Amino acid sequence: MERFGEYIRKLRVEKGLNQTQLAAKIGLDSGGLSKIETGKKDLKEDKISLLAEVFEVSIEEIKTQYFSEKFAKDCFKYKCPETVFQLAEQKVKYIKNINTKQAQIKF
Repeated sequence: MERFGEYIRKLRVEKGLNQTQLAAKIGLDSGGLSKIETGKKDLKEDKISLLAEVFEVSIEEIKTQYFSEKFAKDCFKYKCPETVFQLAEQKVKYIKNINTKQAQIKF
């Protein structure tokens, strides 16, 4: 298991980019990227699609890594019980189902 920043570092190294090069491609400075890779700073959501493009991976893969860490950090911060993960999964399914039904309604 790796943190989001470690995941980004791994992809960056595999792509043969240094921090300055990747930072320029996604509109950051190298210091900011360094902090993201070390977990001292969070990446802003608007950079997710740029990372997917640069690394040539699906946006779903980047989102999964990004949001799972964001959710885990919040759960840890607020000392949530592990049952929160099961309930969150059920709520995601419920929300998808509700949105699917609403999209089918004709006005």
